[in-house]
Amino acid sequence: MVPHIKNYILAGADQVAIDAIAAKMMGFDPMDLKFLRLAHERGLGCANPSEIEVVGEDISDVNFHFHANMETFASRGQKLIYHGPLKPLENLLLRSCITPWSYYASRLYHDGFWYPIVGKPRVRAILRTEWGELFKSYGRTEA
Repeated sequence: MVPHIKNYILAGADQVAIDAIAAKMMGFDPMDLKFLRLAHERGLGCANPSEIEVVGEDISDVNFHFHANMETFASRGQKLIYHGPLKPLENLLLRSCITPWSYYASRLYHDGFWYPIVGKPRVRAILRTEWGELFKSYGRTEA
């Protein structure tokens, strides 16, 4: 995850609509996003931006051009197991007595590598922004 400061606050009673408007602002069609579409179809809220009343700033032309399907180390490993050459080992790796290996592998990767090398610099950078300063004003924070 890479934080992006866009200086918008979204609020409303319909959380599906909030997610839909956030998705639209990110550059996605909310109705193309599986779980937003399903929530809309099942009546849990409205995901069609043309049916959502937005008050305040006009966001009709907002498009942050975000990209979907960013590959991570974990997602690549998951694809190898579920859809790739490790598929024959899926039951052994994920549904057997050695299943806890995934927990330890995740802890080792995220706590031993990703956070110290990638995450902590991102946290420090975000804490130096206006929003980071506000967050720090709430109490004890550290990277």
